[in-house]
Amino acid sequence: MGGRAGRLTGWVACLVSGSLLLGGCGLLGRPKPLTADAPLTMSVTSPVFTGGVIPTQFTCHGHGQSPPIFWSAPPPGTKSLALVLDDSAAPISPRVYWIVFDISPATTDLQFGALPPHARVAYNSSGKPDYDPPCPVGASSHDYRFTVYALNTFFGSSLPTNPRLLQALAAIAPHVTARGTLTAKALP
Repeated sequence: MGGRAGRLTGWVACLVSGSLLLGGCGLLGRPKPLTADAPLTMSVTSPVFTGGVIPTQFTCHGHGQSPPIFWSAPPPGTKSLALVLDDSAAPISPRVYWIVFDISPATTDLQFGALPPHARVAYNSSGKPDYDPPCPVGASSHDYRFTVYALNTFFGSSLPTNPRLLQALAAIAPHVTARGTLTAKALP
């Protein structure tokens, strides 16, 4: 196959294989049950998610700014943190809405619409290096996961300022030492 169709087929194959690889790492897809050798757990909360629902102002139906997210202190030896917002039940699954990385291990929150100093953002499934607000449509709600990862590395210049989605996820996956997830619904 040549030309545009061949490039498109190659890109789709790369995306699918990358998603399968990362799904097996526990970064995407359904969370794997914790075993003795699995990462320690961290707690993740948000003071604005009442009853497990993301308020409209943090979705595409509102202001579309990122919500405040809080987490417990990471384990000793953590070099940086990453946060990934995804929806594993999206029609084209999984859909990644936000990847923030190189967060200082001394940081225990992301404030409303802001990033901590020196944190960076990777491209999301929409192809933007930004928070992509959840945008539920139709009659069903979706479960959105805010997962915080403690990492044994700080990426610094080893990753571009705004790496591509699969590049960022592939870099994060082998360095996870602990994680915690907050799951919330966004209503249409």
